[in-house]
Amino acid sequence: MGFYTFAMPFLPRAARPLALLLPIALLSAPLPAQDNTKPATAASADVPAPKYLQTGDKTPWLYVGSDIPHDKQWVFGEMPNGLRYAVRHNGVPPGQVSIRVRIDAGSLYETDAEQGFAHLLEHMTFRQSKYLGDGEAIPTFQRLGATFGTDTNAQTTPTETVFQLDLPNADEAKLDQVFKLLSGMIEAPTLSAKGLSEDLPIVLAEKRERGSQSERVSQATRETLFHGQPLANRLPIGTEATLNAATPATVRAFHDRWYRPENTMIAVAGDADPDELAGLVEKWFGGWQGKGPHVPAPSFGVPTAPPGVNPERPVGETRVLVEPDLPRNMTYAVLRPWHQVHDNIKYNQGLLLDAVAQAIINRRLEARARTGGSYLYAQVQEDKPSRSADATFVTFAPLTTDWKSALLDVRGVIADAIDQPPTQAEIDREAAELDVAFQSQVEQSAVQAGSKLADDLVQAVDIRETVASPQTVLQVFRSMKDQLTPQNVLEHTRELFKGNVVRAIYVTPTAGEATAAELRAALEQPVKADASSRVSAKSLTFADLPPVGPPGTVVSDVPIGVLDIKKVTFSNGVHALLWSNGAEPGRVAVKVRFGSGYRGFDAKDAVYASIGEKALVPSGVGPLDIEDLDRISTGRKMGFDFDIDDAVFDFSAQTRQQDLADQLYLFAAKLANPRWDANPVRRAIAADKLAYESYSTSPEGVLTRDLTYYERNKDPRFKTPTPAELDAATPEGFKATWAPLLKQGPVEVLVFGEFDEAKTIDALAKTFGALPPREPIPAAALARTEQFPPAGEPTVVLHHNGDADQAAAVIAWPTAGGVAGLPESRQLQILVNLFNNRLLEEMRERTGASYSPQVVSDWPEDLDSGGTITALGQLKPADVPAFFAAADKIVHDLQATPPTAAELERVTEPLKQMITRASTGNTFWLWQLEGASTDPQRVAMLRSLLRDYSRTTPAAMQALAKKYFGARPGWRMAIIPDGQRLATKVPAADIAKEAAASR
Repeated sequence: MGFYTFAMPFLPRAARPLALLLPIALLSAPLPAQDNTKPATAASADVPAPKYLQTGDKTPWLYVGSDIPHDKQWVFGEMPNGLRYAVRHNGVPPGQVSIRVRIDAGSLYETDAEQGFAHLLEHMTFRQSKYLGDGEAIPTFQRLGATFGTDTNAQTTPTETVFQLDLPNADEAKLDQVFKLLSGMIEAPTLSAKGLSEDLPIVLAEKRERGSQSERVSQATRETLFHGQPLANRLPIGTEATLNAATPATVRAFHDRWYRPENTMIAVAGDADPDELAGLVEKWFGGWQGKGPHVPAPSFGVPTAPPGVNPERPVGETRVLVEPDLPRNMTYAVLRPWHQVHDNIKYNQGLLLDAVAQAIINRRLEARARTGGSYLYAQVQEDKPSRSADATFVTFAPLTTDWKSALLDVRGVIADAIDQPPTQAEIDREAAELDVAFQSQVEQSAVQAGSKLADDLVQAVDIRETVASPQTVLQVFRSMKDQLTPQNVLEHTRELFKGNVVRAIYVTPTAGEATAAELRAALEQPVKADASSRVSAKSLTFADLPPVGPPGTVVSDVPIGVLDIKKVTFSNGVHALLWSNGAEPGRVAVKVRFGSGYRGFDAKDAVYASIGEKALVPSGVGPLDIEDLDRISTGRKMGFDFDIDDAVFDFSAQTRQQDLADQLYLFAAKLANPRWDANPVRRAIAADKLAYESYSTSPEGVLTRDLTYYERNKDPRFKTPTPAELDAATPEGFKATWAPLLKQGPVEVLVFGEFDEAKTIDALAKTFGALPPREPIPAAALARTEQFPPAGEPTVVLHHNGDADQAAAVIAWPTAGGVAGLPESRQLQILVNLFNNRLLEEMRERTGASYSPQVVSDWPEDLDSGGTITALGQLKPADVPAFFAAADKIVHDLQATPPTAAELERVTEPLKQMITRASTGNTFWLWQLEGASTDPQRVAMLRSLLRDYSRTTPAAMQALAKKYFGARPGWRMAIIPDGQRLATKVPAADIAKEAAASR
C-alpha cells in the first residue's frame, strides 16, 4: 500500500519551463477540479466491450488477500493470457491519457552473459517494431503531440522495465493507434542486426556519460552493502564486454524469456471512458502469447553475515574508498531479508510507526548538526531496495578527518532513541506533520495528475503491494492515534536497528585516513546513548510573535483585465496580484518578488550570493531561529523557498487557506525583521567547500561549476566560490551584504489559488502592507547587465580529473531579453527545438557519439539582455570537434534552407499540447504574470502566447536562424580530461567537410 515513502540532464541555469505557458484560448479560467468518477466519453463502437473486468464481487488482482479498501476509481482486469491491467478515468490535465506498460524484468533477471540486456532491449524496442519502421517511433509520437523524453520515455531498473507515454489530446482514433503501436513494440520488436548496430553505440554513450567518481562510489556502495547478492553488481547499464557481445539472437532470447503477457501489467489513467481503455488493452494485447515455457523469476538472495561475527553486533563487510575529489561520506546499513509482505491495514500501521520513529531520530540528528556538530548532515532511512533487502540506512558527512567522532556522535543519537522512549510531545509533533501531509493529499485528490496515478500503481506492483485512496490513507492513520505511544515507537525504533548483518562504506579524499578494519572496529565498539540532541517541546505560536508593523491601508483595488485577477496596492507601495479560484482545492501558491537579484552583488561580495541561497532562510526571522521555524510550522502546510533570479529575489511556498496568513507573516517578517544567526552561515560555507572539489570529477560537474560564469563573460557574480573565497567569508560579512539587499527595491506579492479574498487582503495589510518604506535599488546595481563573451574568442578549454573517455562540448550564441521581446523568444523556442531534434538525430541516433545532447534557450524577462541559445553534449574527447562541426552544419542549414512543414509539425504540435495541458493549474499563471503589477506589458503579451508557440512558417524560422546564428560564430567551450589536448581534427570527416563548407 505504501502509505509513506521516503524519497539530470544538465541545464546551464534555471530556465522557465515551457510547461508553464498559457494558451489564450483558456483565458476564461483554468479548468476546475475534475469529477474523476465520471467517464469523459462513451466507448467507441470500434473498440470491443471488455470481457475480463474484475467487477462486482470479484476481488481485483491487486487486492487479493488484503483488507486494504479497494480504490474504486481504479478498474482492474486480468486476461486469459495472464496480462493484468488497471484503468481509471482522470481529467488532469484534460484530454491526456497516461499509459504505462510494465514488464516484470530488469537487470536482476539477467544471466552473467546478459548484463545490460534489459536496458539494451528497452532501446531496441523503440528502434523498430511490428507497426513502426526503423527510427519511426519518436517522430510518430511527436506528430501525435508527445514530447520525446518527457511524454515518451522508458526506464529500466533492477526489477522492471517500464514504457511510458503521456498522450495529449487523446481522442478515440489516437488512442486506438497508440495502443496498436505499443502492442507491436512490446510483443514484436524487430531486434535486427542493423537496429543493434545503431542502438549499441547509444547505450555505450549513456554508460560512458554515467561513468565518473560518483558512479564508482555508487558501484562500490552496492558491492559492499549487498555483498553476495545479485544487486551488488547487476547494474541496468551492464558491462562493455556483455553489451559488445550481444547479438540479435541473444537479445531476442532475453525478450522471449521475459516479455510475456503473464509478466506484463498495463496501467492507464486519463480523460477517457475506463471501459474504452480496458477494451483497447484487451483488443491489442489479448492475442499475445508467450514463446516457450514460463520461466520463474530468479532469486535475489538474502543479506547474510560472514561466519564468526558477533550476533549482538553482526558487523560484516566494510570498505574504505579513496576518491581525492569527493567529500567525505559514510553509509552503514542494518540489513534484513526481504519478504513478501501481507499488505494489510496492520502492516501499514506498522509502517507509519516506523516513519514516526525515523522522523524523530532525523530531527534530533539535524538539531545536532545545526548547533555545530561533527557532521554536516545525517539521516536514517528505512528502505527495501529492489526486493533484495529490508534495510535501515544511516548516512552522514563528517566535517573533518575525524570520522570516528562523527560516527560516535551519530550512533550516540541513535543509541539514545533505542535506549529510551521518545516523549509524547515528540511523537505528536511528527504525527501532526504526517496528518497535514495526508490531509493535503485528500484535499488535492481531485487535481491529482493521471501520470502520477499511473506511476504510483506501477510502483505498487513493483514492490508487491497495493494502492489506496488518499481518503483511506488518512482514515487509517487517524484511526491508529492510540497506537502512537512512546512504548510502541520505542519498539519500532529497536526493530529498525536489528538485522542479519551491518555493512558500511566510507568515502574519503585522503589515503590512509581509515582502513576497513578500523571502520569495522568502530562499528563494533559499544556506544553510549547521547540524549543531548533531544529536541525540546516548548510551545510556540504565531500569536506570540511581534507584529510586522502598523497595518497598511489599501489605496487601490482594480482588475488587471485577465480573468478575475486583482491588483491591490497598499499605502507603502507594495503591490499584490490576487486570484481566488477553486481550480485546485486545498492549494494556494504564494510568491514574493523583491529587490535586485544578481544585480545587487559586485565582485567583492559575490561569494555571499551562493551562501545566501542556503543560509538566508535558516538564519532566522525576528525571534525565530531555524528550529523555531520548524516548530511553529509543525502540522501546517507551509514553505520557505528562496531563489536569486537575474534582477529580482523571490520567496515562494505552496500553502493552504488556513495557513496563508501565517505564511505571509513569515515572508514579510524576513524583510522587516531578519535574524542573523551565524551557524547556518558557517554550515553553508562548509557545505560549499565540501562540494567544490567534486565539481572537477566529471565534465558535467565542470559545466555546473563554470558554464554560467564563462557564458556571462567571467562576470564574478556567477562564479562558483572557491574554497579560499569561502574561507574568507564570515557571518559578519554575510549580514553586511544581505541586510541592505533585504531593504531595497519594490515588493510584489502574488497569491493564486483557493483562498478567501477579503481575509487575504486583511492578512496582507498586516504583513506586507505593514513594511516600512523600501529603499531604492542603488544606481550601480541597476546599471549591471549580463554580457556574452565577445566574438572571435578562442575555444575555452577546461579540464576535469574524471574518466579519460569523458568530455563535454558547448556552443552558444547570444540572443536578448525583456518582456517586449517575448513573442520573438517564443518563436525562437520553436527554432531551438528544431535544432535540438537535428542534433539528437546526428549525435545520438546516427553516430552514437552523445547520449543526450541538448539545445536550450534562456530569455531573461527582467533584463533587456543576457539571453542565450546553448547546445551541449557529453562525448568522448575525440568527438568534441565532431560535435562543433555538427552544430555548425545544423545552424548553417537552418539559415540556408527553410525547414519542411513535416519537420515543423514535430516541434509545434508537442509545444501546443504541452501548453494546453499546462493551462489547467494556477502556478503557470502566476509565473506568466509575475512582474505584471509594475509592467502591464506582461498582461498584454498573453494575447499572443499560444499563437507564438504553435504557429510559424518555414520562412520565419529561416529568418530567425539568420538573425541569431548568422550574426557571429558560436562561442565554444570544451571540457576534456586532465593531461589531454583538444583534438583539432574531426573524427567524422564527412561532417567536417560539410561544416567547413558552411563557414
